[in-house]
Amino acid sequence: MLNIVLVEPEIPNNTGNIGRLCVGTESRLHLIHPFGFEITDKNLKRSGLDYWVHLDWCQYANVAEWAAQIPDTSRVFLFSSHAKTSYLDAQFQEGDWLVFGKESVGLSAEVLAQFEQHLKIPISPLVRSFNLANACAFVIGEAKRQLQIK
Repeated sequence: MLNIVLVEPEIPNNTGNIGRLCVGTESRLHLIHPFGFEITDKNLKRSGLDYWVHLDWCQYANVAEWAAQIPDTSRVFLFSSHAKTSYLDAQFQEGDWLVFGKESVGLSAEVLAQFEQHLKIPISPLVRSFNLANACAFVIGEAKRQLQIK
């Protein structure tokens, strides 16, 4: 199982789509407050469709609460457009933590400083960033591809 972490997600539709992606890939979703929406938001439910009831998910008051329960911080991968290493060069393992920041600004410098492994998704210079749900799908797809080979 992969652990997908959204730090302060802002858009309910993205979180709903990522929830559905987690159900489909048998991944666990970790949500870190504050959110830009309520978990009961109709847009979140609509995007997650009827899959939300099957979602394995946890929520945390802040990054410190989430980080305190990670058994091996060397298996935490943070995604940032400022990273030097592509996610395609990472070697993923079962139980890895794939961490994504909020839609408007990504992960804060404070969060990035807490963990060593920073990865980027290669992108054309014509585009500033990918949609959060799409970014998660790229990375989960590659991680699952690697895990099926082993």
